[in-house]
Amino acid sequence: MDNFVYIWNVWSEQHKKARVFSFHNAAVKDVRWSPQGQFILSCGYDCSSRLVDVEKGMETQNFTEDQAVTAIKFHPHNSNLFLSGGSKGLLKLWDIRAGKVVHEYVRRLGPILDVEFINDGKQFISSSDVSQTNLSENSLIVWDVSREVPLSNQVYVEAYTCPCVRCHPFEPSFVAQSNGNYIAIFSNKRPFRLDKYKRYESHGVFGFPVKCCFNLDGEILASGSSDGEIYFYSVRSSNLVKKVKAYNQPCTDVAFHPVIPNVIACCSWGGEVSVIE
Repeated sequence: MDNFVYIWNVWSEQHKKARVFSFHNAAVKDVRWSPQGQFILSCGYDCSSRLVDVEKGMETQNFTEDQAVTAIKFHPHNSNLFLSGGSKGLLKLWDIRAGKVVHEYVRRLGPILDVEFINDGKQFISSSDVSQTNLSENSLIVWDVSREVPLSNQVYVEAYTCPCVRCHPFEPSFVAQSNGNYIAIFSNKRPFRLDKYKRYESHGVFGFPVKCCFNLDGEILASGSSDGEIYFYSVRSSNLVKKVKAYNQPCTDVAFHPVIPNVIACCSWGGEVSVIE
C-alpha cells in the first residue's frame, strides 16, 4: 500500500491513469465515490478521511481521528453523511456540511474491517477483527444509526473474522465473507438470523482480506479467492455458476460495473487491477 489514490480510465489504451492524488501522508486503506460521482472519499493510516473534488483535483475537506481509518461508507440516501471505522474499533458518523462527528458508536471492538448500511440507512453493520479476543459475538454487530446502540451482537458467533459485508440490492438480506472460507447469508430483519442451510463455499479466504459483490440485479454473487480466481455464485441456489482465473496470487476484491451488466473489476494481493468482460 502507498499514500496515492488513482482514478483509472479503463477504456483508454494510452491514458489509463486519469487522475493521481497524493493528499494522504500514509497508506490509503479505503476509497469511495460519492453518490453523484463528483467527489471521492478516501481514508488511511494517517488517521484521516479526505474528500477530493475529482474534476478540480483539490482536497475540499479533511476529517481527522485518533485512529487509523480502515473503512468508510457514504449513507445511501444522504450524501452529506458518511460512516468511518478504524484501528481502535471506534465507529463515527460524520456530517460533511458541518465537518464534524454527529454520532459515535462505542463498544470494545477490535479493528474495524468493514461497514455496510442496511434498511434504508436506518441501521448499519460493522465487522471487526476478533482474532485477538474470545469475543466472537462482536465479529458482526447491527447498529441503530440514530440511537447509537447495538441492535444485536449475536449475529455471527463463529470464531472467524469477516473482512467484507454486503447488503443485497433488493432482498431483505446481507452476506458476510468469512475467514472460514465461505460467505454466510443473514436476514436484515430482527433478529438478523443466519441462514444455516445456505452458504457460498467453493472459494478460499485463508486470512486474506477477500471481498465479494452482488451484480446489478442481485442474482449473482461474485467473490475473490486466495487461489487468484473469481467465483460466481447463484444467489438463490448458492451453487457455483462459474469461475474465472484472474491472477496467480490471491484476488482480494471484485466490483461489478454500476451500469454495464457483464463487466467486473478485480484486484490482486500484489496490487494489480484488471477489468474483465
